[in-house]
Amino acid sequence: MARAAALLALAVAWTPAARAEPVTVPVDVGVGPAGFLFSGRVAEDQLFHFGLKLSIQAIIDQELIRRHQQRIPPGLRRQALRMKEVRYSPSLLIPDALIISPQVENTGVYGVSWRPFSAGVTVADGPAARLHLSAGLLLTYAYLHSSLPQIPETHFARPGLDIGAELQLAPTQPVSLSVGWASGFYLPQELGGFGLGTDRDLADVLWHVGQAWVKVHFRFPYTTDL
Repeated sequence: MARAAALLALAVAWTPAARAEPVTVPVDVGVGPAGFLFSGRVAEDQLFHFGLKLSIQAIIDQELIRRHQQRIPPGLRRQALRMKEVRYSPSLLIPDALIISPQVENTGVYGVSWRPFSAGVTVADGPAARLHLSAGLLLTYAYLHSSLPQIPETHFARPGLDIGAELQLAPTQPVSLSVGWASGFYLPQELGGFGLGTDRDLADVLWHVGQAWVKVHFRFPYTTDL
């Protein structure tokens, strides 16, 4: 289902089967505070570092799918008409998260994370709440500095995979709220270097970053040519 949703989003958005016409779609923009839990020595010193969680999603609902079904390739049309909605990000360059955590006591972290590809499933969807589970590819850079000798200056730059869940309350309202958690698993990187750290204590290696967040969502109509 997730694969079909991704194919449908691409088909609806970019298939030039007919002349362009104005189409209004709902757009959901979410932003809010996030806490980041780095594995190993960083978590031992300070459990959470802080930043922002971001999301921008265009929503193709069932009404829009039916109205423009002729723009969907015939092989996907029947499956598309059974879907309630498809959500996709309009740009791969939009960050998923910003880490802005100054050195309060010992350790500071600054960074940015992208989630260029993801797939998911909505396990509950109604006017009161929407629960969505997802997995995706991560690309993360973070600069870590500390006054502790066991946490040397580190430029963490790694790809990874994450799994997460997000519960959004009143998802169809103009303003709504969501809470979520995601665990990101990265190609390991040793503190103070770029190696895998296979010869070091696991606490001296960065391989996992957890995220907890609260987001405020703003939903509004956007008109574009399709």
